[in-house]
Amino acid sequence: MSPKVFIISMFSPEADIWYANADTPGSIGDLLAINVTVPGFSPLFPDAHCLADGSVCQLTTGESEINAASTITALLSTPLFDLTRTYFMIAGIAGINPKYGTLGDVAFSKYAVQVALQYEFDAREIPSNYTTGYIPQGAYAPDQYPTSIYGTEVFEVNEALRAIAVKYASTAKLNDSSAAVAYRAHYASADTTIYEAATKAPGIIECDVATSDVYYSGALLGEAFENTTTLFTNGSGIYCMTAQEDNATLEAMVRAAIRKAVDFSRIIVMRTASDFDRPYFGESVEDNLFYADQGGFEPAIQNIYLAGTPVVKGILSGWEKTFAKGVNATNYIGDIFGSLGGTPDFGPGAEFGAAGLVTRDVEVEEVRDRRALYRRSAVKGKLGAEVARRANGNA
Repeated sequence: MSPKVFIISMFSPEADIWYANADTPGSIGDLLAINVTVPGFSPLFPDAHCLADGSVCQLTTGESEINAASTITALLSTPLFDLTRTYFMIAGIAGINPKYGTLGDVAFSKYAVQVALQYEFDAREIPSNYTTGYIPQGAYAPDQYPTSIYGTEVFEVNEALRAIAVKYASTAKLNDSSAAVAYRAHYASADTTIYEAATKAPGIIECDVATSDVYYSGALLGEAFENTTTLFTNGSGIYCMTAQEDNATLEAMVRAAIRKAVDFSRIIVMRTASDFDRPYFGESVEDNLFYADQGGFEPAIQNIYLAGTPVVKGILSGWEKTFAKGVNATNYIGDIFGSLGGTPDFGPGAEFGAAGLVTRDVEVEEVRDRRALYRRSAVKGKLGAEVARRANGNA
């Protein structure tokens, strides 16, 4: 089977909204028409589901990074599907940063940032001059660029494809709830406009997603991960959404793209806002996370379908004219290592204009695994210090 679009859900409500609308006028149809059991999928979600003509399929990974990586790796390894020309749409809910969006918003991301891949001190034990207990690996302060790179810290997807997806999704009439309207109002303040975006009705936004297995809440953690996103993307990323899977999914995609099993330029990252990642002024973090009726969950689930449907249908209807040949990426796409070719516009390589990390006489295997370079004392001492210096604005 060679689907044109593959929808990636993370847990049951994100998947069920597609199944429940099988007979809704204007829907993409019945995704349960064909069910394919794939070895290696989650025991809870063992099947991929497809339309009768095989043009669109959907799976559920299970929540968290490990589940996502395992399921997507299984999908990309099975001979049951030919995915070389498939467009993938990550379509799930997420937390929202009230500085940049509101409950029910639909965000399309360019960057996915693994914000929790850091050193961590308990906040009660941090040095007095630290703003957070999170410190990039290989660094000595929260605002220094990491010098111990694993390769999954940042992924960048096709900006031109994102623009097309945004255009399609913008035709949707989004869902909202009276509870969400009431909860948003708490973020209005006569003293500051910092949360102005949180008070608006749901819309389509373009900003980036953070990945963390830890489901966190609070202004201090939110601001820390805003700073991490800015730092890791060399100032170009905007943290607005927080989820648990995207970097894991994208790492599996990169590895498959290296062996030409998928086209990494055909990935869309769409998240809808179910809850605020921090409380409004005067609310406690526990109320925000545990007790408040934010009213965003149901609109977020509905908006996966409402915004996602025109994206899927747009790809199908424009297949012969536009999408079969692919949408050319004018930006860098891939991981921090440059595994798919090109020069990352984030990471320490970008700080040196693609120089400094590697030299011409470095073996190909070491180019693919830049961690080996960081382990060399000369690189740790010279490159690491220079990257940190530049990341701190001391060029």
